[in-house]
Amino acid sequence: MESAISACHRSSSFRQRLATWWVILRVALEERLVYRGDFALGTLMRFLPIITQIFLWRAVFDAVQTSGRADVAGYRFEDVVAYYLLTMVARAFSSMPGLASGIAASIRNGEVKKFIIQPVDMLGFLLLSRIAHKLAYYSVAVGPFALVFFLCRGFFLDGWPSWPVLAVFCASLVLGFFLGYFIEACIGLIGFWFLEVSSLLFVYMLLNFFLSGHMFPLDMLPGAARQWVDWLPFKYLAYFPAAVFLNKLAFPQMLRGLAIEVAWLVAFVLLSRLAWNRGLRRYSAFGG
Repeated sequence: MESAISACHRSSSFRQRLATWWVILRVALEERLVYRGDFALGTLMRFLPIITQIFLWRAVFDAVQTSGRADVAGYRFEDVVAYYLLTMVARAFSSMPGLASGIAASIRNGEVKKFIIQPVDMLGFLLLSRIAHKLAYYSVAVGPFALVFFLCRGFFLDGWPSWPVLAVFCASLVLGFFLGYFIEACIGLIGFWFLEVSSLLFVYMLLNFFLSGHMFPLDMLPGAARQWVDWLPFKYLAYFPAAVFLNKLAFPQMLRGLAIEVAWLVAFVLLSRLAWNRGLRRYSAFGG
């Protein structure tokens, strides 16, 4: 009898929690739809730097072709342009602007207290806010994305990948979103120990820019450096989804990459929870 009552109580508590999460997600989504005009224009502006990249890589491949080669590390000129377009999509999923600095600021100025005295988990609340942001962004930006990829369809020489590869590509984008969120959440939670995390955040962004493949395909790294980078989480934020779409990896390598990405995600989820619980123990509850 007691076990039945306990199970009923847990079920009711879980339903209430789901209802709370839905309300948070719905309100956050409604707030962000106000910026749909900014999202549409911002998406088009996001792709403008690729114009410079096209001219730069065109000059590189012209020089390569004079030496009798047609590709660099397995990438033709068209592949490189397609790669940059795809990394823009991946970065739009995994980037979390202002998350780490916002968490650190809320700890520093005392705003984090509202998550201590109210029955709302801070990491869950911020995650739902970011999900709402991405949903609002992509519901509006799908048009500009489609336009850009239509205009640049000539750079995708091999066409669309097969359905299994496309499924891995979509999974890598979703996992990249969660991985990017929890990495930055961990950096922000360092604010429990240090008043300022901007320097650490700058180092992270610098490493992320180079090691995620956002600057150039990681296949162009020398062998030893490539093996080292393969085990870091950064490449799953940009390079991995693009390489999957372009069939630069064998299917077993794609599945292995997904498994490593999931392992990193679990590690950062646990680390963020550990940092939150340990941080609360030493938090002084100062500020407004």
